[in-house]
Amino acid sequence: MKITQIKSVIGAKPNIKETVRSLGLKHIGDYVEIPDTQQNRGYVRTVRHLVKVEEK
Repeated sequence: MKITQIKSVIGAKPNIKETVRSLGLKHIGDYVEIPDTQQNRGYVRTVRHLVKVEEK
């Protein structure tokens, strides 16, 4: 999966900020390619309003 951060975490709850950081994202426009696992899908579901997901 390719995950791209499209919105800022400013003003977000601490658990949302930590989830975005755990995915490896720091700034708007950053992207990471991560394996498609259940754990990663849970992370993405938590921050779905801040990221864009592209399936490979």
